[in-house]
Amino acid sequence: MAFVITSPCKDEKAAECIEVCPVDCIEEGKDMFHIDPDVCIECGACEAACPVQAIYMEDEVPETEREYIGENKAFFE
Repeated sequence: MAFVITSPCKDEKAAECIEVCPVDCIEEGKDMFHIDPDVCIECGACEAACPVQAIYMEDEVPETEREYIGENKAFFE
């Protein structure tokens, strides 16, 4: 289980999450950031730092944002 970045990040890309990640698991995509589930250590630093509240634990992603779980995984394939 890892954190997932959802729609509030789309086109926002504030980057505070990247600055606080101790394992550098967040990468910039075309229109938003993505968290590498194989590298994420689930520390929660990114979730707390996100100014647009776009980051959730995978099992806590709101139903309306669930598509971002697949998009995040696909980004790292």
